[in-house]
Amino acid sequence: MLKHPTLDQLHALGLHGMAKAFVEVAASSEAGGLSHPEWLGLLLDREASLRQDKRMAARLRAAKLRQQACIEDIDYRSPRGLDRAMMQKLIKGDWIDAHDNLALVGPTGVGKSWLASALGHKACRDNRSVLYQRVPRLFEELALARGDGRHARLLRSLGRADLLVLDDWGLEPLDAAARHDLLEILEERYGRKSTLVTSQLPVDRWHEIVGDPTYADAIMDRLVHNAHRIELTGESLRRARAKSVIAS
Repeated sequence: MLKHPTLDQLHALGLHGMAKAFVEVAASSEAGGLSHPEWLGLLLDREASLRQDKRMAARLRAAKLRQQACIEDIDYRSPRGLDRAMMQKLIKGDWIDAHDNLALVGPTGVGKSWLASALGHKACRDNRSVLYQRVPRLFEELALARGDGRHARLLRSLGRADLLVLDDWGLEPLDAAARHDLLEILEERYGRKSTLVTSQLPVDRWHEIVGDPTYADAIMDRLVHNAHRIELTGESLRRARAKSVIAS
């Protein structure tokens, strides 16, 4: 192990990426041919890379995405109505910068949650904060939080994320508390942050899921008014893959 006062100082300052690069470069046969600026450049590059990786890992932990998915693995070949040009625009993330919303709609099994996770992963890569929530579980958590003093804090966390993913919206009608909470969340986010919603129900049926007409109008205005839409169709990808395995 290389022992050097500079190495000790780098570790003491928390510059662990630079310290690791210092050891590797010093041990290489090319070390003698590097100028001082080149040495420094290599060390700084390694430190920057390490810190970026750590920030990315922290964003992914905080996001709690449902699936390990990334945009490079999106399947455009399956017949489900996924438009490549539109996805490429969404992947760039301009809609998040504009604080627009996104609705991913289609029958079960066509990859809505996977695509939402892939877009969430890309947002993390782009240095944006992301938070994933399954809607049924979210309202259960909010109901519990209302009783133990965490409710306001949880609402604030839902309002802060650059991208909030609400998965499995519309599985069951909302009760009065859930309607109120959802409106509070969307009111805080509207025009400031972006929300991605996945649902098996077409958008024109979302109004009835909210229930109360006054709340429904207010919620839909904040959720759908500025939303891009992807409407997927076709057979469940899981079912199709299972058939393929059996056939083979």
